Amino acid sequence: MMRVDRWTPSDNLKLEPNALVAATEIDRNLALTAGPGAGKTETLAQRADFLLRTGSCRYPKRILAISFKVDASQNLKARVRKRCGHELAARFDSHTFHAFAKRIIDRFRLALTGKDALDPDYSIGPARVQRQSITFQDMVPLAVTIIESSDIARNAIRQTYSHVFLDEFQDCNKEQYALITACFLDSGAKLVAVGDTKQRIMGWAGALEGIFETYAADFEAEPLNLYQNFRSAPRLRRMQNAMVRVMDPPAALDDAELPGEDGEIEILHFKDATAEASYLADAISGWIEKDAIEPSEIAVLVSKQQNLYCQELRVALRELKVPFREEDQAQDFASEPAVRLLTDFLLVVSGGAQPEAFRRLLEAVIYSESLDDEQEYRARSRWDRYVGDVRQQIATGQINPGDYDALTKLAQELIDMIGRDAVVAFSPDYAQGNRLDQLIEGTVARISDLLDDGSDLSAALTAFSADRAVRIMSIHKSKGLEFHTVIVMGIEKETFWGKIEEERAAYFVGISRAKQRLVLTACDRRDKPEGASRWTSERTDQTEFLGYAEAYA
Repeated sequence: MMRVDRWTPSDNLKLEPNALVAATEIDRNLALTAGPGAGKTETLAQRADFLLRTGSCRYPKRILAISFKVDASQNLKARVRKRCGHELAARFDSHTFHAFAKRIIDRFRLALTGKDALDPDYSIGPARVQRQSITFQDMVPLAVTIIESSDIARNAIRQTYSHVFLDEFQDCNKEQYALITACFLDSGAKLVAVGDTKQRIMGWAGALEGIFETYAADFEAEPLNLYQNFRSAPRLRRMQNAMVRVMDPPAALDDAELPGEDGEIEILHFKDATAEASYLADAISGWIEKDAIEPSEIAVLVSKQQNLYCQELRVALRELKVPFREEDQAQDFASEPAVRLLTDFLLVVSGGAQPEAFRRLLEAVIYSESLDDEQEYRARSRWDRYVGDVRQQIATGQINPGDYDALTKLAQELIDMIGRDAVVAFSPDYAQGNRLDQLIEGTVARISDLLDDGSDLSAALTAFSADRAVRIMSIHKSKGLEFHTVIVMGIEKETFWGKIEEERAAYFVGISRAKQRLVLTACDRRDKPEGASRWTSERTDQTEFLGYAEAYA
């Protein structure tokens, strides 16, 4: 165990002052707001490392982290494990709101009575059936009912967790907040709510207005703000800091506090979109072939209508045989947890080293379950045997993944192996109708189509999963992602034509996705592309946005 005053951030990371306070706070609840790229998730991971290494989270107490999406929950768990190792990370439970609610229901089901009573083998389905089935939307309210009505359940939760992390808290709705208050208000647990008040993207789902203010008042939480993007190179951070001076002057740093010349910023002007596409395709090909940059570490971002702005670039990339994927069309499907589960599994069993796919599988199947050491060992052994058996059957020809029916059967066996309820818990959509079955069928069909084109299984899966493909997407789709190289196309008034405050915030999201290289382009003319309705061909530079980069290019 380490003394509190001896602790330093893992991996020798340099945290900005407020992030260091958030990581090491012992006595207060915190409301931590941050802009894009400011390291919210990393701050939580460092806080977990601090609490566990220093014994501030006293054994056998645990830390609970609640996120909104399965991938965010798994990402945070993986970061904590990397920071403090498997043994300490075993006391870190990372769940979505619905997964946490389901655990409460499963453990304290008998506290539900009357119309809420459930049989031991209840299921989650599209409709509420007395005692037999609940819907996904029922889970959080039923968990609240249990905590509010059962002293045993409430005390058990409070005795288990001494610290709670609430990620992307700006998206919290009334029912979810009711669960947090029922479990932890006046409990003595220390809470940190983290989110971006400028990126409340789930208003349609009933997200509360002023949730941070409500939480701060109820839990007497101290507000803190993060702005600096530690993942970007110094030159890029200074450009971002120039924008912070305009968006939130008190939060800006002096450039002297961001030393170093690492990083690259380019501003490129072209006479038209054809010249732009030709140059960018050549540059991207060179980065991949000569600089050994992974295609998936390169992103092309456009403020709006990337399908129109990138028509000529797509043609140029195809001619150079550069793999790319249009995220706005494919991202929602390929990033679905169930789709990713199947493609990662097929990558692992089809032969060859697939470390990223293997890691994601373990996170989804084993480590997300918060098992104790013995349970985790048994689950891991059972999983390894299953993967080994399937790999052997494919290698010896007993299973032909190129056969549509065989692939369908293998997908169903995988779901059965993990447990359908466990897969349904990956996303609220999977409890609705036959959404999960549609995704599995769609995945099998798309992979089969790729195999029909002559690709081998590994190549088809890699292309489909975009592990080796340049990403083309709108700035909105890039939120939360990061890349070695980012190209933001069309820094023109005709592209950023909305309210300046909103466009400035979107532009900041785009430039802060870049870790090492940022390329900004503008054209004098863009001919009307196929499919466009309203379009301005003659173009004018967005001088404010380009101006942020000029001093650092």
